[in-house]
Amino acid sequence: MRTCKLLVAPALGLAFAASLAHAQTAEIAATVTDQQGRPVADAVLIAIPVDGNLRSPQRPREGSVDQVDKEFFPRVTVVQLGASVTFPNHDDVRHQVYSFSSAKRFELPLYAGVPAQPIVFDKPGVVVLGCNIHDWMVGYVYVSESPFFAKTGKDGKAVLAELPPRAYVVRVWHPQLEMSEDATHKTIDVSRDRRIEAAWTVKLKQEVRVRRAPTSERGGTRY
Repeated sequence: MRTCKLLVAPALGLAFAASLAHAQTAEIAATVTDQQGRPVADAVLIAIPVDGNLRSPQRPREGSVDQVDKEFFPRVTVVQLGASVTFPNHDDVRHQVYSFSSAKRFELPLYAGVPAQPIVFDKPGVVVLGCNIHDWMVGYVYVSESPFFAKTGKDGKAVLAELPPRAYVVRVWHPQLEMSEDATHKTIDVSRDRRIEAAWTVKLKQEVRVRRAPTSERGGTRY
């Protein structure tokens, strides 16, 4: 009985500490709409502490960009600097994923299934994904220098959660953003109010995409 008490006490202490730490965090509830007032999905929000403290107790979470129905899914993925990302192919055809973006240049040779090694994203910025076989496939990996980020859903809403209470500069990015990312900056202080609602109206460009083509046969191999 005494042994059980000795084991339970530290566990309760850790749970209490975790609960207290969570209670001391803040959040920013964000809404992003376009110039017509419509909700913007897949908008990335990045919060940078004004004091420059980007330390996080957690390691960057791994990401995954799937390939389904000859499209990248999700279309926009957000990861922290230093995170690794896998590119599983769940189609019944092979893909050849690549990027020429300055934030990360890479190429995965023609494959099916899951590549043996994930890609590590070691520079901040936007990485545009493509497929050498299917020209219409376009995806994006946003590599954040900050551990505090979120992505909007179809309703244009996202929550930057578990923020240490302090002031932040929050910015927005989207693949069709016509204005500069810097022009979206807002300074938001959550050191007193632990939940603050903030809204952005962004101007978007019309999306131009390559028209999908039917599956082709090349040298007897289905792509």
